[in-house]
Amino acid sequence: MDPIGAIDINGDSSFRLAEEAQARGHTLFYYTPDQLSYQEGHVMARGQDLIVRREVGNHFDVGDMREQDLADIDVIWLRQDPPFDMGYITTTHILDRIHPNTLVVNNPFWVRNYPEKLLVLDFPDLTPPTAVARDLATLKAFRARHGDVILKPLYGNGGAGVFKLTRTDSNLASLHEMFMGLNREPLIMQKFLPDVSAGDKRIILVNGDAVGAINRVPAKGETRSNMHVGGRPEPIGLTKRDREICARIGPLLREKGQIFVGIDVIGDYLTEINVTSPTGIQELERFDNVNIAAKIWEAIEAKRQ
Repeated sequence: MDPIGAIDINGDSSFRLAEEAQARGHTLFYYTPDQLSYQEGHVMARGQDLIVRREVGNHFDVGDMREQDLADIDVIWLRQDPPFDMGYITTTHILDRIHPNTLVVNNPFWVRNYPEKLLVLDFPDLTPPTAVARDLATLKAFRARHGDVILKPLYGNGGAGVFKLTRTDSNLASLHEMFMGLNREPLIMQKFLPDVSAGDKRIILVNGDAVGAINRVPAKGETRSNMHVGGRPEPIGLTKRDREICARIGPLLREKGQIFVGIDVIGDYLTEINVTSPTGIQELERFDNVNIAAKIWEAIEAKRQ
């Protein structure tokens, strides 16, 4: 996972997973992504033994830095936050070399092949009209067909770089120029869904089964509902449409070893399937008074028996 020192222990899903693992009697070893390596046939990591506690400002202890052969570990959690760049892709390639003898969660091969904003393209009848393109003329034509749109980086996260553009907004060309100067990646454009004002629903799936949802309501004056940018979490139940969506995508997630997944639903539409480092466990546990982390670990332990 990314550095543990700065996390919010009341919101961070990686902390909650570590806390539940410890409560179940598992021992913890922690390393940051830059400490993963391949050395002469072995997948290694420099890291530390870890103990966690729910105490703000004093939430962990670590042992001395040491080198660990990851083939000797039972389970590795891939909790590296995006961006989904070549560094992230290299991590999945290295971890592929020990999975499934060492169980990597989520399966790194399919994390690599199923980026959040691309996996939804397998379900066009569940999603709003979508274009993935780098060409400005293509993006302009899409907006001309669909009116107000959302434009965002294909491999972004946390609401960064997300823009709402009206049919007549004159900033599309300028935004396109800015993004093209940052990297060589395409952009993703989707028809704007006015239902977002009522919230963007994050549904948690464990081994392909929906276990609950939270609603993330945008701050006043915002289009983005991500909690990183001020979105407010609220309790919410699953609708018939939500269950239909989960029933469609659940078997694929289960087949591909995606044990902990968070999907985003606005109104009746699926907008993202988050497999890299999904969040929302702690908010859902507080709202629904359920132990989601235990459900996740039960699924993992069943695979290790």
